[in-house]
Amino acid sequence: MDKASTWIRSIRDADASRPDFPGEHIIVLGVGLALMAVAGSRNRSLLGRALIGAVAGAFIGRAASGSGGVARIASLLDAPRRRY
Repeated sequence: MDKASTWIRSIRDADASRPDFPGEHIIVLGVGLALMAVAGSRNRSLLGRALIGAVAGAFIGRAASGSGGVARIASLLDAPRRRY
């Protein structure tokens, strides 16, 4: 593995091992949605809107993933309806 991928993996591992703080994923989702609204602004160039939109998508994806994310909440809500 090269140095960059090792560094990225160590950051991901550190992030996965730390505890979530309450509301973390809601805050990240809010930032992502706010950036998505900014990306739609007509005052920016196409490249600027694309870059802001990409960052917004990353924030929204981060809010949906992780140990305390939206995916976990959805699985908790769906659990009573599952039949084993």
